[in-house]
Amino acid sequence: MNTWRNASLAVTAAAVLTLTTACGQEKGSENPNGQAVGVANPAGQPADSGYGADVGAGAAAQGAAAVAKPAGQLAVLDSQELGQVVTDSAGMTLYRFDKDTASPPKSNCVDDCATAWPVVSAGGASAAPGTDASLIGEVTRADGTKQLTIGGWPMYRYAKDTKPGETKGQGVGGTWYASAPDGKKASGGAEDAEAGGGEDAAAPADQAGLSVRKDPKLGDIVVDKNGMTVYRFEKDSAWPMKTACLDDCLKKWPVVAPVDASDMEGIVVPKEKGRGNVVFNRPDGLKQQTIDCWPMYTFAGDKKPGDTNGQGVGGTWYAMSPEGKMVGAPK
Repeated sequence: MNTWRNASLAVTAAAVLTLTTACGQEKGSENPNGQAVGVANPAGQPADSGYGADVGAGAAAQGAAAVAKPAGQLAVLDSQELGQVVTDSAGMTLYRFDKDTASPPKSNCVDDCATAWPVVSAGGASAAPGTDASLIGEVTRADGTKQLTIGGWPMYRYAKDTKPGETKGQGVGGTWYASAPDGKKASGGAEDAEAGGGEDAAAPADQAGLSVRKDPKLGDIVVDKNGMTVYRFEKDSAWPMKTACLDDCLKKWPVVAPVDASDMEGIVVPKEKGRGNVVFNRPDGLKQQTIDCWPMYTFAGDKKPGDTNGQGVGGTWYAMSPEGKMVGAPK
């Protein structure tokens, strides 16, 4: 029995509540500018919900999701921070998405995601001088668009990159990375994940996707499958559900990916109508697990299981209890 699991709380086998009725998501969430910040059912929202002007590119970004722009003659930018980065003929950085696969090539960025991360058309693309032309390919998306691939990985631009050489999309959500010339991540030496994913070798063999750890200072707190502390952000909202952690914030506070209800141990399921441990479809295309409709994050400053370096950061970040509450937050 893994000592990190806490059996004092009942394990529930209840299914995740229906997304369209939980957490007030059926009406969406709005920021002060009137744009949706995050909804559980983007497909059911108006065309301008979730993205549009607040993504930084306005109508141009909207059009990019529908009509993929070609890359032309690819080039390689030497970045002091990231090493070699692929750009299109205009010098705009090309990105890859960890939730895609390279073997076989497949894109999992659609709808609102493809507005924030416009698809790069395969038409007319040619390899950068001095790179392996055999790595250039294409994949046909569900809508029939032919998308450029490098090393099998589908290529995208980032709507918030507005000038040649910008890499604002690097590390967003812990899943988006500038592409190296071979299609691997241009991430300063980080290891490239195997196509299609795989389990973390450092993770405890029997660790649940979400479980509870008894911290000597904080008491019962939630940890992910790798034993890393899970946090809640005071500026987020649960009813209606929305996130205040976007863009650069996600580099420090990566989202917790969806976890099946059967893979949660010790996590409390709320009984109130319209609340639940649902999956949050964020406006940036990421899917984020919640407890009692509160979005969940880990902290990049935690380096090993048991670390709680994110506790109290900025007076807004706190470890999460099995009920979804902020542990140790001021009353």
